[in-house]
Amino acid sequence: MRLSRYFLPILRDTPKEAEIVSHRLMLRAGMIRQEAAGIYAWMPLGLRVLDKVCAIVREEQNRAGAVELLMPTLQSADLWRESGRYEDYGKEMLRIKDRHQRDMLYGPTNEEMITAIFRAHVKSYKDLPLNLYHIQWKFRDEVRPRFGVMRSREFLMKDAYSFDVDAAGANVAYQRMFIAYLRTFARLGLTAIPMAADTGPIGGDNSHEFIILADTGESEVFCHRDYLKFATPPADVDFEDPAALAAIVKSWTSLYAATSEKHDAAAFAALPAGEQVSARGIEVGHIFTFGTKYSEPMKATVTGPDGREAPVHMGSYGIGPSRLVAAIIEAGHDDKGIVWPEAVAPFKVGLANLKMGDSASDAASAQIYDALQKAGVDVLYDDRDERPGAKFATLDLIGLPWQIIVGPKGLAQGKVEVKHRASGAREDMSPEAAIARMLA
Repeated sequence: MRLSRYFLPILRDTPKEAEIVSHRLMLRAGMIRQEAAGIYAWMPLGLRVLDKVCAIVREEQNRAGAVELLMPTLQSADLWRESGRYEDYGKEMLRIKDRHQRDMLYGPTNEEMITAIFRAHVKSYKDLPLNLYHIQWKFRDEVRPRFGVMRSREFLMKDAYSFDVDAAGANVAYQRMFIAYLRTFARLGLTAIPMAADTGPIGGDNSHEFIILADTGESEVFCHRDYLKFATPPADVDFEDPAALAAIVKSWTSLYAATSEKHDAAAFAALPAGEQVSARGIEVGHIFTFGTKYSEPMKATVTGPDGREAPVHMGSYGIGPSRLVAAIIEAGHDDKGIVWPEAVAPFKVGLANLKMGDSASDAASAQIYDALQKAGVDVLYDDRDERPGAKFATLDLIGLPWQIIVGPKGLAQGKVEVKHRASGAREDMSPEAAIARMLA
């Protein structure tokens, strides 16, 4: 993509309303634009990151055996009356009426709708286990939306729902998602710690929040220091082997880790002082089981091996991709801007031509740009007629993992400069070597 033809509305000044790093940088880098309190438009650069986050989330859900569908944003209030939640949920739910005066709502979550879909189509235990998920926009009318997309009113959510014939099966489903979440966050470049947590207004039994440590975290969390160096479960985990799944989950829950709501001060104090971690944390995922909380009142039953009908056991598993984008920035930035992990960077390479109109610079830039594009490498070519300092500042602000700097001085020696954004390491090499480095 040529920057001269791209839409990248960078802000020179930091907006006053931005309280935390991710909010400031997302606004300055032209990733988002606020349209109303807690409601944002995702601009081209931000959308590229959001799409890459969703792709990784989707790949790990599919790997764990979940099946994707797509539910609507608007739901009938009648479904929520069936479960008993319509009046209880609170003012966070946006309640509306259609032209026929039917009660509707903009979904804050999808337990009721997915239960209705399940009960209409699944009748036998032979069709279980089943895990259905979607990635869909949701709305919760937060009393005080803040921190940009970290706590917004409209947000993108991956929510999965498992269905099993009994509690034992539901526990295996929970373990599948537990491991899928560990892999997802690791692939996003995050160290996420599973912590015992409350289930909140949705209700449930087993419950873990996946927390990344950050100074701007909303809540205080406590854990054993060893969690910071645990090895991520490998890609070849057998999700059909309950014993293997249980062993992995046991290892990841064997040490102390809890949110403030579940914190046991005495148990934490019993840890060796050097192993205690007390910090701020950002929630990036939440998983829990809730038995027959919805299937029983909504009559979502299956016929078991004994020929009797019984309500299915369910679980819910959420990740907020839009929130994750901000969390990744909180975990990776410096005083110049964002530092993206390569897996989710909007472009892998930023190519800067320092002297547009110079025949050698134009030719070398075109050579590199064309070669990377043909190889399928995401590259943003800064071909604007701007001073070099402005181009350097733009590339550092938007945080692309690699920069290739092309200018007359270097080309006189047959060289271009390659810079690694995260480490700051720089190296002069030929254009051909720079291309090879980006393809490695």
